[in-house]
Amino acid sequence: MGEEISSREFSREDHLRYREKIQRCLEALRRMLASDAFAPQQWRTGMEIELNLVDAQLDAFVDNAAVLRREDEPRYQPELGLFTIEFNVEPHLIGGEALHDQESGLRAELNRALARAEEAGAGIVMIGVLPTLPAPQPEREWLSDSERYRALDQAIMSARREPITVAMSGPETLEIEVDSIAAEAACTSTQFHLQLAPDRFASYWNAAQAVAGPQLAMGANSPFVFGKHVAAESRIELFMQSTDLRAPELRNQGVRPLVYFGDRWIDSILDLFEENVRFYPVLLPESSDEDPLAELDAGRTPRLSELRLHNGTVYRWNRPIYDVQDARPHLRLENRVLPAGPSVVDTLANAAFFYGLVVELANEPQPVWSTMTFDVAHTNFRRAAADGIDARLHWPGLGEIAATDLVRDHLLPIARRGLQRLGTAPEPADRYLDIIDGRARLRRNGAQWQVAAVAAAEARGAARDEALREMLGHYVRNMHANRPVHTWEVPSAAGQAS
Repeated sequence: MGEEISSREFSREDHLRYREKIQRCLEALRRMLASDAFAPQQWRTGMEIELNLVDAQLDAFVDNAAVLRREDEPRYQPELGLFTIEFNVEPHLIGGEALHDQESGLRAELNRALARAEEAGAGIVMIGVLPTLPAPQPEREWLSDSERYRALDQAIMSARREPITVAMSGPETLEIEVDSIAAEAACTSTQFHLQLAPDRFASYWNAAQAVAGPQLAMGANSPFVFGKHVAAESRIELFMQSTDLRAPELRNQGVRPLVYFGDRWIDSILDLFEENVRFYPVLLPESSDEDPLAELDAGRTPRLSELRLHNGTVYRWNRPIYDVQDARPHLRLENRVLPAGPSVVDTLANAAFFYGLVVELANEPQPVWSTMTFDVAHTNFRRAAADGIDARLHWPGLGEIAATDLVRDHLLPIARRGLQRLGTAPEPADRYLDIIDGRARLRRNGAQWQVAAVAAAEARGAARDEALREMLGHYVRNMHANRPVHTWEVPSAAGQAS
């Protein structure tokens, strides 16, 4: 859920103090990057998974506090929506059998979490947007009990000075007006972390941006929003629009949204933090008592609290992270491209594909971003969000190509070499990359399966809400069986599986 705060009421003096403090944080970071202060690169990875809570009818279970009261693990936290929680996977080294071990551990942990949720009358679903979720009601009945979320909502809505219009079009059209950021609560994601050395961060961030399109094409899992089929990964546009603090005239002037892909390749992690301070308004101006430069002068590690809090309100799809553990600072790349689900084994396949691709591309003698324009990377991302596994993407040396052909013939071999570089054992590398290959070969990811299952139910005469609920029932059973989504059967229009 990000850094919690103590208040949602801020004065002009709070803003002035915060601006001064964040500049001192930037200067401290510059000095640290010029030294050897950071922990060495160890291929340490982590993961965050946002989960939907449902009731017995597969509607949203709008009481995450009732579930969290039964959890004695601090790794579970509330998310923005009262029907969502977040699970933080412990960091680990990625080599050897680590991916396989993580699958077993994550599946066991989710089974335990499900048992706790069931005590409160809830179930758990890993999915990008809960298909049975209705459009948000007026006021803020969806928002979790958190000063951070209340303050974010207040800051964004105050900046807009008017309701938010969510307007999305694709196979179907959606247009709603909301008076809060509640629509963002519908978006649940899987976030991959990779710890990096300062001098290597830019290469890995550039590589992650370059592969965001193919990554999303293979992993799309959010085709339905408030009952409408608007895109393969509708969460991308929904997240941007539902947190957009820009009035129409500011959008017309090209002012950046909070949810941002970027506009250029970078040379240093400092580029991203400096952009955050230069271009984005301060939404949560809560200052700490720490003087980061004084901490450095005393030989201690500053927490850079203001810089971290501000960074948490800029929703880049690949976000830079500064953190401190055991008094030693480190840097992480946080990949936020993918939705949650469909299953644990699919999640690990997505992780293997991402880590392998990024690690190998970041270490190639001629990096892909030297021959791919940033605009092409962004266009690939937008096409993948719209069309998912059916997208056509552009890749250097290949021109425009079907995403499935790009992945099978070109990117999977690169990812395999990357996993070898990471020291991943052959068996788990084959297991997880073969799942990505299966999706591409059968042209079936989570989004495609959901759309096909709903179409089959509607062909049998079901209304849209009935079809969504039927599809979600099949989805939940397959998810808990931990079957990869490309093997899920799709009920036919006659009611038989196909």
